[in-house]
Amino acid sequence: MSFLQYIKDKRYFLLLYAGMMGFISMIIALSVSRGHALDSILYIQIVCFAFTAAYLLIGYVYRGSYYRKLQELIDLDREDWPVAAPEPQNSQQRLYLELFAKLHRHHEGELRKLNEEKIDHQEFIMSWIHEVKLPIAASRLLMDNSMGETADSLADKLEDELDKIENYVEQALYYSRIDSFSKDYFITEEPLEAIIKTCAKKFAKTFINKQIRLHMEDIRQTIHTDRKWLGFILDQIVGNALKYTDEGGNIAFTVEEDRKEKRLNIVDSGIGIQPEDLHRVFEKGFTGSIGRSHPKSTGMGLYLAKQLAHKLGHHLSIRSEAGRHTIVTIHFPKTDTYYRL
Repeated sequence: MSFLQYIKDKRYFLLLYAGMMGFISMIIALSVSRGHALDSILYIQIVCFAFTAAYLLIGYVYRGSYYRKLQELIDLDREDWPVAAPEPQNSQQRLYLELFAKLHRHHEGELRKLNEEKIDHQEFIMSWIHEVKLPIAASRLLMDNSMGETADSLADKLEDELDKIENYVEQALYYSRIDSFSKDYFITEEPLEAIIKTCAKKFAKTFINKQIRLHMEDIRQTIHTDRKWLGFILDQIVGNALKYTDEGGNIAFTVEEDRKEKRLNIVDSGIGIQPEDLHRVFEKGFTGSIGRSHPKSTGMGLYLAKQLAHKLGHHLSIRSEAGRHTIVTIHFPKTDTYYRL
């Protein structure tokens, strides 16, 4: 900082000084005889000017070292400036330094968050590419080994693989929309029964092929939700239940209600979840000890369901007993706040 810039920063002090000296000179001129007034005014003006000039010069020298160090940090573009910054010389400088350090920490936190999101996206894409290749490869094998297969049988098997690809594509689509969720939802009062039946119809072929019985109890309820997003959440839960339920099993939809919320339970008679895995089933990419024995497990379905349910203002919980059953519950709170951006 140059001396001229320093003086400009002191302009209000100098204006106050000029005003005070003018006022003092006027008082002296009116109070002292004309012969002595001019001498008194000149004496006071010279003495006050000398003290003021000394104050400004000492202040510039004292502040100058601080400003020069700051300028060096700016010119060198150092990333460790919160550590390398000179010690503040007064409370004002200390407050500014604390503010800048706080902004720097916030900026670093945002960068870390963006970097973590980038890594998550990359990991998801790599996992998704690996998973979507499986039904594609299976389709090629079916076509290469189609000798002896009837056209209907081959078409049926190919349709199964296409359904898997469609599910993976849908997962990728909804995953990409999580960050822009607020632009793509519409909360209305929806009939729960219609949403459940749409989901069941989508998986009808799997229900039939595996001879899994479907039960619906007291599902004629209305809820506040986005039909499309809740449909996707149900697809992930039901698809997961079908994957881990053996032939001849059961899947049931039941609804409970109290003064605080409505609850939709999806109950399957599948292989269940180990107790040590239960608290991690909603984590991204987690498949658990049971999932690792199923090579088609991606660990993304329940993660996406949990994230989207939260944004809709709903809540997911899970209970399970290994080897017996799993119960996934969607909670619909009875509040006026139906979504979280």
